[in-house]
Amino acid sequence: MASLRKVADRAGVSIATVSRVINNDDKVKPGTKLKVQRAIKELDYFPNRVAQRLRNVNRQNKLFGVVLPDIQNPFYVDVVRGIEEFAYANDFAVMIGNFGQDVVKEKLYLEILRSEEVDGFIIAPTHKNDENVKKLIKTGYPVVCIDRGVSNMDADVVKVNNREGAYKATEYLIKLGHRRIAHITGDPEIPTTHERIAGYKKALTDYNVEIAQELIVGKHSNHESGVELMDSLLDLEDRPTAVFTANNLLTLGALETIHKRKIKIPDEISIVGFDDMYWSMSLNPPLTAVRQSGFEIGKRAAELLFQKIRDPQRPSVNLILKTELIIRESCTEVTGN
Repeated sequence: MASLRKVADRAGVSIATVSRVINNDDKVKPGTKLKVQRAIKELDYFPNRVAQRLRNVNRQNKLFGVVLPDIQNPFYVDVVRGIEEFAYANDFAVMIGNFGQDVVKEKLYLEILRSEEVDGFIIAPTHKNDENVKKLIKTGYPVVCIDRGVSNMDADVVKVNNREGAYKATEYLIKLGHRRIAHITGDPEIPTTHERIAGYKKALTDYNVEIAQELIVGKHSNHESGVELMDSLLDLEDRPTAVFTANNLLTLGALETIHKRKIKIPDEISIVGFDDMYWSMSLNPPLTAVRQSGFEIGKRAAELLFQKIRDPQRPSVNLILKTELIIRESCTEVTGN
């Protein structure tokens, strides 16, 4: 196995020079840097990350800590792809913790990543008063919040305009003639849940459609809740003619119940989902959905974290990305309402 000493001998330089090249020290002359890089390649040398950290006087270990609530959710898979692409292009690595909306587990992952000396964090807080995230920000770590922020804290946030996306979805159904439009919401602890409810209600109000509380149902943001809540809506005596679901997992759960009951989409019920996933076109019929780019959210979050690591005094940014309603075949007009 190649060592730092062997690389130094092959390149004809000191061990300190090899270390400076590995840590991207700008003071190393281009010709020397090229000789060291060639020796590293020829010897198939892999730097020891722990040793690198100890030698790195700038305390930049080229590690992003990423803490997410549900890695099974395809949206967060796309977010990770965006983060990883930017990180790789800028010589950073990514360490991920998946906490499943559990604050105790979230705290554990944050402590582990801190012990690994990550340079900064990208995190989706459990809720707007997430004390674990607030403590992290107060201790001076660079933090970028994604999908949701925390109250009264100065930190970067990258998310989409959830109110606008929910408004567009609901407005589309209203213009098709629907008046009994249900909304299957997400976890009530999550800020995005309330933003999407607000957009849904505003569309109903703007078009003088009654807000029926029995049509607004929520529990968790997972597939199982979608199954259960769609069941309860279809049991109503005056059941909805359309449903707007708050994320892709809830959509899949709602669709499972609809198909189990042999209810035809869109003839008997129309459905619009929040999250236009890669499989939306493969559904029968193809799903009308609000598109938010998880990949773009991840990439922009990684870019902001990179900037914050390099310039801790940079003013915080609240980046709100647009959504787009992708119209397919899961909705139809109704008459007689």
